[in-house]
Amino acid sequence: MPQAPSIDWDAITDEATRLLSDFIRIDTSNPPGREKAACDWLEGLFRAEGIDDITFYDASDDREFGAERMNMTATMNGDGTKAPLILLNHTDVVPVERQYWDFEPFSGAVVDGVIYGRGALDMKSMNIMELIAMFIIKRLGIPHTRDIVYMALADEEAGGEWGIEWMAKHAPETLDAEYVINEGGWGQAEIFGTRRPAFNCSISEKGPLWLKLIAEGRPGHGSVPHPDNALDRLVRALHKIQVWNRPVTVVPELHEYFDRLWRAQILNDEPSQEAMEKMAKENLLAKAILTNTISATTIHAGIKHNVIPAIAEATIDCRLLPGKDPDEFTQQIRDVIDDAKVRVEPVFVSSTPSSPINTELFGIIEDVVRDSVEEALVLPSVSAGFTDSRIFRQHGITSYGFIPYLLEQKDSMTVHGHNERISVDNLRLGCQVLFETVRRLCS
Repeated sequence: MPQAPSIDWDAITDEATRLLSDFIRIDTSNPPGREKAACDWLEGLFRAEGIDDITFYDASDDREFGAERMNMTATMNGDGTKAPLILLNHTDVVPVERQYWDFEPFSGAVVDGVIYGRGALDMKSMNIMELIAMFIIKRLGIPHTRDIVYMALADEEAGGEWGIEWMAKHAPETLDAEYVINEGGWGQAEIFGTRRPAFNCSISEKGPLWLKLIAEGRPGHGSVPHPDNALDRLVRALHKIQVWNRPVTVVPELHEYFDRLWRAQILNDEPSQEAMEKMAKENLLAKAILTNTISATTIHAGIKHNVIPAIAEATIDCRLLPGKDPDEFTQQIRDVIDDAKVRVEPVFVSSTPSSPINTELFGIIEDVVRDSVEEALVLPSVSAGFTDSRIFRQHGITSYGFIPYLLEQKDSMTVHGHNERISVDNLRLGCQVLFETVRRLCS
């Protein structure tokens, strides 16, 4: 393994901070997405570095929100002795409720060593870390055995129809790689109440099952209540779902995760079924990865204050543990609701197999983390959210969710929330760890 080069990390951190701030200012809220602006900006940066192997994949058409949906790749060719590495990211972000923010969410404000803005964590900071890793390799002329492919995709936040799903259908050759590094797992400064750095490396993720509930009933005047009110039916259905007690399950993909926490004395009790049930009651993160979860997300009904509606609709976001059959779970929901006048319809369904941990890349991640952060753990985890990695895993390609920064809980809770932010120190750490991971894997 060639010796690590000398790098001015102060200068790199300043550059990464400026780039992230600029990137946040490109509003790619999805809907409508409009990721073309992000791809145009990224293209300019790559070309300025002499990285000219850039391809755009235009997913736009005349359907709703179809305008300016763009994907892109930028490639640095290796010597061909090993298969490619894809540095995967998405350029879209979720919308904001601007009135709840302390800063303009698309300003990229840098205040007291913290970068604020939508996408600061999910996932424009990772985009910049990946970009910086490639720039350093290019600038220093570091030889590499693999093609290193920067893949920026659209529409991840809405399920990937215009992004990874479109690419898999229209440009399947772009998925050819041995390894993918993507979002899905980040580090924590504190884990289950213990102050110890722990880097999650997600090897799998929960499967999204987005469902729509449609209740129908008899309309009427609001002054005369009756038992066939569609909105009443919907409320009852949602209540039944929320009080439905689903079992705690330690899927095989999580055995090593909890075993490592036990061996590191993070967990007080050996990870038995009883201990896991206790943990799920006390910790939201534990519950999210140990159960099939359901979140009510939207509800629509009614046309006027004094009119009983004939129809009411709600959406629920279900996330299923690896191996859970979505059709079986959907039928369980119908059985729990137990009302023939409430239909349950799928909106989006996906799942993923797992990636192994006995790989060259996973070993390198462990080594780099060990060399970079004292006493840090690397935990093979299951992501509570879904990512574009699922498509690569379905094609048999090892894909890890590995964003190498260490978040405090108060900061991690800003993902998809208000005042989303990342510290400059975390951006620096992420650039350092990711660069060294890529360098070792591709040397």
